[in-house]
Order: sequence, then C-alpha cells, then structure tokens
Amino acid sequence: MKFSRVWAVCLTVIAVLAVAFTAPAQAQSSKSQPPRVYLLRGLANIFSLGMDDLAAKLNARGIQASVHSYVDWEALSNYAVEQAANGKRPTPVVIIGHSLGADAAVYMGNKVSGAGVPVPLVVTFDPVNMTTASAKIGKVVNYFQSGGSGKPVSGPRVQNVDLTGSGELSHFNIEKAGELHQRVIAMIQRPAPRPVAAKPKPKPVDATVETAPAAAPTATPASAPAAAPAATPAPASSSSAAPAAAPAGTETAAAANAVVTTPTAGTGTSN
Repeated sequence: MKFSRVWAVCLTVIAVLAVAFTAPAQAQSSKSQPPRVYLLRGLANIFSLGMDDLAAKLNARGIQASVHSYVDWEALSNYAVEQAANGKRPTPVVIIGHSLGADAAVYMGNKVSGAGVPVPLVVTFDPVNMTTASAKIGKVVNYFQSGGSGKPVSGPRVQNVDLTGSGELSHFNIEKAGELHQRVIAMIQRPAPRPVAAKPKPKPVDATVETAPAAAPTATPASAPAAAPAATPAPASSSSAAPAAAPAGTETAAAANAVVTTPTAGTGTSN
C-alpha cells in the first residue's frame, strides 16, 4: 500500500516537471514563429526578377516565400489573412515589392495589418507612386533613388534609404542587388525589437508641503450651504472643425557611403 502511494506521488511529480519544462519551450516556439513572406513583381509580371531570386534565398533558409504579380495584391491580402488565422497564433506576414509591386506592397501591408494580422516588416524597392504606410505596420524600409522614378514612402514607421549615386543601380536592377538582398534577409531573420515604453518617473515630493504646519480648521456657520462641485465643461460641438492632424514624419537614411554590389542584370523597360 505504501509502495503504491509512493509510486503515485512520483508520477505526479514527474508530470508536473514535464509540464513546467515544456510550457516555456512551447511559448518560446510560438514567439519565434517564422513569418510568411509574399513578394510582388512589377509591370507585366515579367520584370522584377530579383524578387524570384530573393524568394529562392529565403526558401533556402527555411522561410516560406512566394512571388506574385502586383495586380493580385487585393486577393493576395485576403488569402494572407485567411492563412495567418489557421494557427493558434496569427502567422506574421512580411511583404516585399519592386516598382508597381512596391506600391502594392504598401497597400497590402495596410490591408493585412488592418485585419489584425501582424505585419512586422514591409520592404519596397523603388516604388513609382507616393504611398503612405499604416502605423500598424511594424517597420517599412524603402530603398529608392530620388533622382529616378523611385518615390519615398510616408508613414510614422518608415525608413527611406536613398541610394542615388550608389554605383550603377537603376530602377531596372535595384531589386537584384545582392547586398540589398542580404540586408532584407537579415531583417527578416533578426527583426528589430519593439520599443518599450518608458516608465514614468515618480514626482518629487515638495518639501514645503511636508514642513508646513496644518492650518487650523475654519468654523463654518450652520446656515451656510455646502459648496457645489465644479461644473464639467460641455463637450465641444460636433459641428466644430477638428484640428488637422500633423502629418506623420518619415525617416530618411543617407546612403551616400553605402557600397552596393551591382548585379549583372539585363536592362528592361521601366515598370
């Protein structure tokens, strides 16, 4: 009888220890869940072949990546949201695009993040239209050339990297640059940590308050009525114009000293 009780206690202890050691491992695994990467080509879906090269490099590293036409960004957004919701935790989505595909990458990032799916990173190569990225996107990195057809991206979490004058890069081969591919892969594998909000500092104690003697209570006549609480200001009329929100600033990183390896890619028509 005693042996049975001892054996039952041992099994209970083993079960508790097993749960204690496996739970943190499962939590860590879910936190380090690899993202799903979508890459968008530009005009006619026959250029922007650097997107195919980058997707192959990502897949070789165990990161699931696929290449699509920029015209499919809306349908692809719906698909990405559905796929992300299949697991217990939404799978993070990373979006990369070139030229018209870069414009579509911002649109897709806005839509997917707006649906509640985490979008930690969007990378654009020489977008051809002015776009604004949502604050719900973790980070947007835009490689462009201000002297060409490339445009900066607006938004509160945007880093515009101007590569004007960097070697012989152009709109037709910027997405094929091997060094830029390495930067993108590094960002996907080692995403930047989220900023931690600073804790408010405690207010200093006013010494004069501590040392001041307590005031003697003032006698109030019994007939005096109690003071009424202060009136709460009425809310502003809905017809009044709201102040215009300040435009979100963009961060521009100088790339004058950057040395980018120019790929041996053929030229094509502008996309």
